[in-house]
Amino acid sequence: MDNNRNLLITIALSVVILTVWQVFYMNPRIEEQREAARIEAEQRTGEEAPAPGAGGAPADIPSTGDATSIPGTSTQAGSAASREAAVAASERVRIDTPRLSGSINLTGARLDDLLLKDYRVTVKRDSPNIELLNPSGGPDGYYVETGYVSNAETGDLPGPDTVWRLAEGEVLTPESPVTLTYTNDRGLTFTRIIEVDENYMFTVSDTVENASGAPVALRSYGRTTRIGKPETTGIYILHEGLIGVTGEEGLQEIDYSEVEEENIKPGKSSDGWLGITDKYWAVTMVPRAGTEFQPRFYYSEDNGPRYQADFLSDELTVADGATVDTETLIFAGAKEVGVVDAYETERDIRQFELLIDWGWFYFITKPMFYLIDWFFKLLGNFGLSILATTVAVKLVFFPLANKSYKSMANMKKMQPAMLEIREKYADDKMKQQQAMMELYKKEKINPIAGCWPILLQIPVFFALYKVLYVTIEMRHAPFFGWIQDLSAPDPTSLFNLFGLLPYDVPSFLMIGVWPLIMGITMFLQMRMNPTPPDPTQAMIFTWMPVVFTFMLATFPAGLVIYWAWNNFLSIVQQGVIMKRQGAKIELWDNLMALFKRKKNPNPAE
Repeated sequence: MDNNRNLLITIALSVVILTVWQVFYMNPRIEEQREAARIEAEQRTGEEAPAPGAGGAPADIPSTGDATSIPGTSTQAGSAASREAAVAASERVRIDTPRLSGSINLTGARLDDLLLKDYRVTVKRDSPNIELLNPSGGPDGYYVETGYVSNAETGDLPGPDTVWRLAEGEVLTPESPVTLTYTNDRGLTFTRIIEVDENYMFTVSDTVENASGAPVALRSYGRTTRIGKPETTGIYILHEGLIGVTGEEGLQEIDYSEVEEENIKPGKSSDGWLGITDKYWAVTMVPRAGTEFQPRFYYSEDNGPRYQADFLSDELTVADGATVDTETLIFAGAKEVGVVDAYETERDIRQFELLIDWGWFYFITKPMFYLIDWFFKLLGNFGLSILATTVAVKLVFFPLANKSYKSMANMKKMQPAMLEIREKYADDKMKQQQAMMELYKKEKINPIAGCWPILLQIPVFFALYKVLYVTIEMRHAPFFGWIQDLSAPDPTSLFNLFGLLPYDVPSFLMIGVWPLIMGITMFLQMRMNPTPPDPTQAMIFTWMPVVFTFMLATFPAGLVIYWAWNNFLSIVQQGVIMKRQGAKIELWDNLMALFKRKKNPNPAE
């Protein structure tokens, strides 16, 4: 029984650690995110950020490895304008697709104004749409652009301050691309065609025509730049920051704090992608496959903190009278699993699926998502999908769980024999253990059989937690009644009578309806077994449902619903098996014992 006790103590300590981490680390961050979302929904003003100057001197980004460097962003001192004023300050081409709206800045041909039509800041229907990209002159500057590095032979080439001319098209839609042109003083003409699909992929195709009278060598660049450090969830199971898959290094996940300490330059690559990712959104660039380029992850404090993922291509020679083509794909949108996977396959983008942080248990997490998503398409509700997924998982583990419950039923039959051994060898723990092991072996009993149903849930629990936390499909997904977002905690609380009393409850006291249901089902499941004779085990069995109720109260509601439903199915399964095995179901006796006052064995006291 010592092994059983040690296992239970380990589980209890793990629960305590998770509870402390959730209450004192995650809960404050959840509150910060809620407050930030509320403020963002109510007002759209920001703090000071660098503003672009029409003719300011460019601040060159340090060399990427040779004498040529990617041009910097020209800036001026001064207060940042509002986002609307920053957008209106330059000539633009409007973007209008089924899922995106915004505009392209003709200065630099920069993509710096992009809103997601399908996603809002909060669950309220009148909440503002998510602003993914913002001009550098407004709050939270965030943009992506491509251009060329100038030198003495080429003259001025298209860069951050170049004003392109709109040659064709008025609005960028999936059916109508736009064409921009620019000709420099050396006879180089650049024609840029920008296309967008039905989702989130832009294609930037450049044709360079050389009429300068001599061959020229060009180097193209692309960069995703974020001005100012964004708010992040700061949780270890999710990466937010700079990201890319290039060269032999493969996947690179670089936190904002990491690049602040040291700029990172992986080896050269001829395929892959790089950019910046948030929890649900991302902006990445995909250089043309087969073209050598130097990727880099960069941080600068010039004119304000700036985080940047960029690439610089090898030289491309354009003979006199000849033309060359370049192409860069730009993904800017929501990290929807189906969309991201389709881009990897259809566009042949290496490991683009890793843009979504599936974690180390990828082999469990992603299949779990596909199963939930399949049920969602069948049932039309992610909450019902989680319930159906729970049943499917129970069916997969049915043989093992069946074996465990049978062993538990047999163990209950052996309770008299086990008590007899304890009494017989009360003063000799070694002989007591040996006699117990012989009894287990003879009757084919597994002493930790009762723990297997809980242990089997743990990998599924964490996989579902990861799915609920990182996949945008779960964001703002409703269930029924008061659950309007399965990825957020149950918003009700026992301590204000579930909203009847007019005051807010601290986050650590947010014990909602579904956490209570989960705690009750867990309590009932444990009470189906005899009360353990060991005091330590008895205490753990008594307090574990309470601890789990408080701990899971701050977890996503979808996860709590899964656990409660799983407990209910386990109760039914265990009851059926125990009845078939002829073992007594202790549930009623254990419940009655809680309300009966123990008789005093010594009336004289």
